[in-house]
Amino acid sequence: MVKPSKQIIRPYGDRRDDGMVQLSFTLPVPLSEKAKEAAAQFTKKMGFTDVKVAAAERAADQYTFFVVYARSNVTLDYAEIDVPEVVVRKMGFDDLNALIKEKVRRRIVVFGACTGTDTHTVGIDAILNMKGYAGDYGLERYPGFEAFNLGSQVPNEDLIKKAMAKHADAILVSQVVTQRDVHKDNSRQFIDAAKAAGIHGKTLLLLGGPRVDHKLALELGFDAGFGPGTKPSDVANYIVHAVMKKEGTESADSHYQGEPT
Repeated sequence: MVKPSKQIIRPYGDRRDDGMVQLSFTLPVPLSEKAKEAAAQFTKKMGFTDVKVAAAERAADQYTFFVVYARSNVTLDYAEIDVPEVVVRKMGFDDLNALIKEKVRRRIVVFGACTGTDTHTVGIDAILNMKGYAGDYGLERYPGFEAFNLGSQVPNEDLIKKAMAKHADAILVSQVVTQRDVHKDNSRQFIDAAKAAGIHGKTLLLLGGPRVDHKLALELGFDAGFGPGTKPSDVANYIVHAVMKKEGTESADSHYQGEPT
């Protein structure tokens, strides 16, 4: 195997490779000149140089929020980075529905919910609801899908039980709240419940949220992960090609790649 050529990169601020970055953080001190100096020294202790405190605002009593510009001497070889990605040949709304009709020959059943104590449905609504997101139709609008949005605060076991009752092809778990890694803990609990129910490795299990990516989802035991900026059509295309691959109806030019590279 030929090793790729090095691709050394640094952050880009005013000009290429100048190493300039923008940081933001909060310190538990009231807003003052001393607080600004504390922010500057804190940044320098992290190894940055040419530190400039660009903004400082009161965040609450005894707390100040800072925006700092500084220079980093760190470089990395971009060519050495290897990250698993979801790669699917993207098809439009009509073409994807036609593909489902031709290859799957039935409606694909999808269940989704925000599980655990998470009350935020904005992510799962964007993917499943008919309106969709940013002009991109949600799965409810696709004739080839039968989508069920169970909303928020759904116990993991309830989501799995209802999905099994309808012989779901895929289950989408949305995790928006991430404080103290609660999204990871609940996701692990979902996978444990899926294994106990006997659907792990059989039903497609997808994880989504603002702090989720494909790598994390795989590490937690899901089949795929979708993070910020994901559109309903991204999820729809992934599910269709994954179902086709599972059923042996995927064509050679589908370019499906859901596993780690």
